[in-house]
Amino acid sequence: MALDLFEAPDYFKLDDLLTNEHKLVRDTTRNWVKKEVSPIIEESCQKAEFPKHLISGLADIGAFGPYIPANYGGAGLDQISYGLIMQELERGDSGIRSTASVQSSLVMYPIFKYGSEDQRNKYLPKLASGDMVGCFGLTEPDHGSNPAGMVTNFVDKGDYFLLNGSKLWISNSPFADIAIVWAKNENGRIKGLIVERGMEGFTTPETHNKWSLRASATGELVFDNVKVPKENLLPEKDGLGAPLGCLDSARYGIAWGAIGAAMDCYDTALRYAKERIQFGKPIGSFQLQQKKLAEMITEITKAQFITWRLGVLRNENKATSAQISMCKRNNVEIALDIARNARQILGGMGITGEYSIMRHMMNLESVVTYEGTHDIHLLITGLDITGLSAFS
Repeated sequence: MALDLFEAPDYFKLDDLLTNEHKLVRDTTRNWVKKEVSPIIEESCQKAEFPKHLISGLADIGAFGPYIPANYGGAGLDQISYGLIMQELERGDSGIRSTASVQSSLVMYPIFKYGSEDQRNKYLPKLASGDMVGCFGLTEPDHGSNPAGMVTNFVDKGDYFLLNGSKLWISNSPFADIAIVWAKNENGRIKGLIVERGMEGFTTPETHNKWSLRASATGELVFDNVKVPKENLLPEKDGLGAPLGCLDSARYGIAWGAIGAAMDCYDTALRYAKERIQFGKPIGSFQLQQKKLAEMITEITKAQFITWRLGVLRNENKATSAQISMCKRNNVEIALDIARNARQILGGMGITGEYSIMRHMMNLESVVTYEGTHDIHLLITGLDITGLSAFS
């Protein structure tokens, strides 16, 4: 079992811009990751098992719905605190961050924003405590980057809605108690439904043989004439903008999370470069290795500041979807580059489970694609600056 020696880089003293509450939230999560995640995560990934025993700990540190008001079970924190939690969780593993991110931004957020008061009181406290776990069903086998083309649908049967269709690549689905499912009604309008495990015709087959996010449970959602009570319809918003609003929150969390993965790879490579002796001296003394390390810390620092600024804008309700897309895309890209260069610094040792780098690299190959692919986010920026759509 490798000892977690992580020390977070803060080259431009970003801590000076954080409140004491921000730092307390971050450090609490960081210490929990060191104690609970780092000792077991490599074995979980090798076995391709999600460590379900961590769910209660995630709830205890406030990782489920941290920005949800306290009267619904959340911590009532701001957006920067939420981001810092995601950063520290992904520093441990992208899969662990995914579980918390889905629960917070894709399950609790839509219930809080789009749900009825009865739905908020019924589900949010249990989701915040970890007594209930949820998932989010938008992506379909034939409709990923074009969710508007979804074919999952429901019809009004008087006393209930009859739901049919399927969703793919769903984090948490194999063990989720509820699913926030986006489907079209008879008029082709997209609406959200809360589907509960145990409803007849609702199954969640698990996806196996993944080389990425191996410590995260991924699966499908299959609906075969599922009778959904009418009170399970999210009443306050519909249309494609509803699920995309959830994705904004999730993408924001990913932007912070990717920094955590990048920091872990950098810290590992820096420590190794100082200790590994070749040609009679540490490899960190060679110019090419210093170039790699210097570029890593530069990109991490830039990402930290753009993401902090995005958090400020989120707190002020001024952040745009396009800004969130830019930040998610940039941060995952630099994290992947840092993971690959860090692996080179470690040489052959970089591919072993003794170090976290290869695991981060494989995980980030999923993160760069999910919740908006790398290319789609680029086109979102292109549309924002030109006013011209490349999607149609």
